[in-house]
Amino acid sequence: MRAVVQRVTRASIRVEDETVGEIGKGLVVLLGIARDDTERDAEYLVSKIGALRVFDDSEGRMNLSVTDAGGALLVVSQFTLYGDVRRGLRPSWIEAAGPEAAEQLYEFFVTRAKSHIGEVATGRFRTMMQVELVNDGPVTILVDSRKLF
Repeated sequence: MRAVVQRVTRASIRVEDETVGEIGKGLVVLLGIARDDTERDAEYLVSKIGALRVFDDSEGRMNLSVTDAGGALLVVSQFTLYGDVRRGLRPSWIEAAGPEAAEQLYEFFVTRAKSHIGEVATGRFRTMMQVELVNDGPVTILVDSRKLF
């Protein structure tokens, strides 16, 4: 499981003409799920993302987690994180989980994030979304559960 995590001052997701998810200060989590990912991968990412010390403390040092800073998460399903372009120019999606399995793990991730972190907004799984965000810093971190196991 992979996540691109961006510290933001605000972010939102629109589907057609409707805003379906929105946060102020917090983290946007672009979440990619591989075909052999499990709940263990999701638990690891929730724990790691919730504990990332990427928000400034009173002395201006990145020393606070999203919870410490009073922030929220905006979680966006992003199968394209598993696009493989080692051969040619058209990405291969062979490593990405199928839609049914991916949606189950995505929902598990969101549920666990809500219980660990608190405020969590989402997009809509398997829809075309427009994500708008103001990257703060910019701070962008890649978290991959395969780097642990």
